[in-house]
Amino acid sequence: MYLLGIDVGSSSVKASLVNAENGKCVASDFSPKVEMEITALKSGWAEQHPDSWWNNFKAALKNILSESGVNSSDIKAIGISYQMHGLVLVDKNQQVLRPSIIWCDSRAVPYGEKAFKGIGEEQCLSHLLNSPGNFTASKLAWVKENEPELFAKIDKIMLPGDYIAMKLTGDITTTVSGLSEGIFWDFQNNCVSEDILNYYGFDKSIIPAILPTFAEQGKVTAFAAKELGLAEGTPVTYRAGDQPNNALSLNVFNPGEIAATAGTSGVVYGVNGNVKYDPQSRVNTFAHVNHTSESTRLGVLLCVNGTGILNSWMKKNVAPENMSYKEIDAMAEKIAIGSGGISILPFGNGAERMLGNKETGCSIHGINFNKHGKAEILRAAQEGIVFAFAYGMEVMQGMGIDTRIIRAGFANMFMSSIFRDTLAGVTGATIELFNTDGSVGAAKGAGIGAGIYKSNVEAFSTLEKLKSTEPDAKNETAYKEAYELWKSKL
Repeated sequence: MYLLGIDVGSSSVKASLVNAENGKCVASDFSPKVEMEITALKSGWAEQHPDSWWNNFKAALKNILSESGVNSSDIKAIGISYQMHGLVLVDKNQQVLRPSIIWCDSRAVPYGEKAFKGIGEEQCLSHLLNSPGNFTASKLAWVKENEPELFAKIDKIMLPGDYIAMKLTGDITTTVSGLSEGIFWDFQNNCVSEDILNYYGFDKSIIPAILPTFAEQGKVTAFAAKELGLAEGTPVTYRAGDQPNNALSLNVFNPGEIAATAGTSGVVYGVNGNVKYDPQSRVNTFAHVNHTSESTRLGVLLCVNGTGILNSWMKKNVAPENMSYKEIDAMAEKIAIGSGGISILPFGNGAERMLGNKETGCSIHGINFNKHGKAEILRAAQEGIVFAFAYGMEVMQGMGIDTRIIRAGFANMFMSSIFRDTLAGVTGATIELFNTDGSVGAAKGAGIGAGIYKSNVEAFSTLEKLKSTEPDAKNETAYKEAYELWKSKL
């Protein structure tokens, strides 16, 4: 018995087959092998045609079915993870009306800012838990104003994962989690936001039917089965955006648990058990995969743009030539906590939401020409990235998230012992690293939705923990002093 997971990214589409009995991934592939094209007709625009997601899923699926030798009839459920905040528009015949306006397209920013003031900042934050910002609803407002003839043809709006589900099942549906990431969900009234519909002038009929995140969401049609090589009637039983799904992949379901990534940019995603928001809107809040009206589970998302990109810049411009990241870490480890008084603000990769959308740039403070060298700077860079995470997590703590455990994949910055030790030391949380990814998580989510697993505890009982880092009590003061010095430079 097998489970199929699909992860629709903006760079590629990945598919994985998981053995439901032992939780092991038996085959995995992604397509294309180079980054998927993003079209930018104007500065700040970013579009992809949904057909490209479908065709790349089809290519990856073909390879994993061939590689594994698994009979498609033994695949008992399908789960979908997808790039968040995208807008897909279809007419009454389920034909796509225009390329998708994806997550990194910024054309809707003025629309969201105007709506934030027009609806009322307090009303938006208390009901939507976010500013309308550059999210899906604001993208649709741009279409309404700039492409009115096309807007008139819209039958339903969808997120990228809803589109893949439609192609598989023929049904157009969505979830509360998905609607919340599009800023269509009213958390106070537990319904589609009348404020958003009325302000932007959207008819409620364009919102698809709403289904639970974990449930049968349709079955593979005969047409899709023939096109893909799947068995007709295979149920789709889970879908979620990539960040909630990443948290699920790491078995992050409960208040106080946090999932993190630290690639080029970094994300900290913490689960809150109460409907709360940041008055300064420095973080985003969405419905987590296990949120219900009876049991509040909200995903509070912090993004730090200047993360691994700073470490990469240091490797290219500061570290000795041809030195590997592992060698850089060994060099930096010889320097004491606090980097000899050097503090680096890592904000050189665009505006930071947690700083009020200011673009402060990266800056280095405290260099003494008589005692500091490359090693101190390299360590200070890693500490600065961690301190940026910790600063954002203080916002989350102010919303009631008591950080106890941070879970992440063993990749990127989390491969550095300096990074892990500093994060544990500053936050007081245990850092747990696992071997998993989004497509494998989506497969296990499908197992929960299909009832194959009775709970997330059972689904992730075989999740492989690779490393664990506990807070170091004897160095707690040194970490806190370095962090306070760093904060004084903001």
